[in-house]
Amino acid sequence: MPRASRRRGEAAQRHADTLRFVLFEARPAGLLFPQLTRASGLTPSQVRAGLACLRDIIAENGWPPLIWTRADGYQLGAEPAALQAYERAVLTEKLTEFRRFLTGTVAPHAAAHPNDKWVKHIIAQLNSIESTLDLVVSA
Repeated sequence: MPRASRRRGEAAQRHADTLRFVLFEARPAGLLFPQLTRASGLTPSQVRAGLACLRDIIAENGWPPLIWTRADGYQLGAEPAALQAYERAVLTEKLTEFRRFLTGTVAPHAAAHPNDKWVKHIIAQLNSIESTLDLVVSA
């Protein structure tokens, strides 16, 4: 993800406006990344920066959300079922990433330093987060 300074720069905001216009024109269908790049006339890096900025602008203004699906690509203002499926997919991805961090980094640290107060604290907190994410994904 681009740094916040790039994500909110004037160029990124112009790219976000272009992408919003292109996605509104394509509604209710979505656009895959190559289609979005061609339709907007932006380079792939400009599209990525514009998408990051667009997500921030959407959140600030309370506009319809931007989602991505493998089948339809990027869409604005999807149906509730599509929004829920997208949210589940993102949370499942984050849960997998989180579990890999626990097993690949934190667990070996705990095994190497079993009496470390920091490790005990972080394991307790991270186990709580993992449990919460698992409940949300499986609900």
